[in-house]
Amino acid sequence: MKEDELISKGYEIRNAKITHVDLSMENHGVMVLSLVLDGCGWGCNYGGYVIGKGYVGADYFEGSAKGMESIMQIMDVVGVERFNEMKGKYVRCAIKGWGESVKIIGNIIGNKWFDIESFFAESEVKVNGKKNTR
Repeated sequence: MKEDELISKGYEIRNAKITHVDLSMENHGVMVLSLVLDGCGWGCNYGGYVIGKGYVGADYFEGSAKGMESIMQIMDVVGVERFNEMKGKYVRCAIKGWGESVKIIGNIIGNKWFDIESFFAESEVKVNGKKNTR
C-alpha cells in the first residue's frame, strides 16, 4: 500500500504524535494493544484488537501469534526496536472522515503503512458457519 493509493481511495493523510502506548488485560479478561494518537486538533485510540486471553490470577492464558505479529508490524512502521520507544514518535494516519476510526498508520517519512483492520480480517475463518479467529 502506498500513500497515493490511499488518497485515491478517499483517505486524507494527517500527522499524529504517539502520546501513550499500552498493553493491557485490565478489566477485560483479554490482552489489548493501544496507542493514543494526538493530531493537530484531533486525537484517537489506535488498536483495541484482542491479542490474547487472560487476566491477573487466571488459571489459563492464551496468546495470539497474529497479535504478536501486529505489534511487530506497528513497531516496524513507527521505526522502533523497543515497544516503549513508540511513545513520543510521529506517524501518518490515513483518515476517511470525522468520526471514523483510524485503522491505517504510516511511517512519518517513509512510504510504509500498516492497516490493522485488514491485517486481523485476513485471519478470520468460518468454523461451522461461525466467525472464528486463529
